[in-house]
Amino acid sequence: MPVILLVLFSLLSLPALAQSDRAGEFDYYVLSLSWSPTWCALEGDARRSPQCDEARDHGWVLHGLWPQYHRGFPAHCQTAERPPSRQMTNAMADIMGTSGLAWYQWKKHGACTGLSGPDYYALARQAYDSVTRPPVFRNLSKPVKLPASVIEEAFLKANPGLEPDMLTITCREGRIQEARLCLSKDLTPVPCGRDVVRDCRKKDALFDPVR
Repeated sequence: MPVILLVLFSLLSLPALAQSDRAGEFDYYVLSLSWSPTWCALEGDARRSPQCDEARDHGWVLHGLWPQYHRGFPAHCQTAERPPSRQMTNAMADIMGTSGLAWYQWKKHGACTGLSGPDYYALARQAYDSVTRPPVFRNLSKPVKLPASVIEEAFLKANPGLEPDMLTITCREGRIQEARLCLSKDLTPVPCGRDVVRDCRKKDALFDPVR
């Protein structure tokens, strides 16, 4: 009898799980900006990614625009909306580093927005353009070690509409990794959920200059 009840419970749970990530149902966006030199040092160089070519001159690139719940996030949603074309995906490489990342972000996150592929890319570009990336970091001539809080303070100073609870700085393997900003559906800065606000506490995070 316990086994039968377990099977019934599992079957009854399936519809709820299937409906948990519905396209268009989310609370706010996370705009994730990745410091390209960090990604290149940790992964991109080994992959010989075109993003890491010195001629690209990448600093803060768009990692993604992610629909978010107040706790958790949807992913890989089923959608009837039109996906982006290859040409549209290739065109995102100027701010995302590679077309491969752009396509992956559409499949994992963009499909959950309820938008079509072209509209998702357009909104992601609008969000990216709405944030001032502090120009001071492009002036570095050599690697430095600094508190992650310095990166946050620079973003706050460059974007007067932001408050400390509206962004977080992440680290990876002792390096500054990303700046993540929380935005409403109309791209107005909003407080981040508790599971997003996880600031890097390192006092000596490595920060490489733009190549």
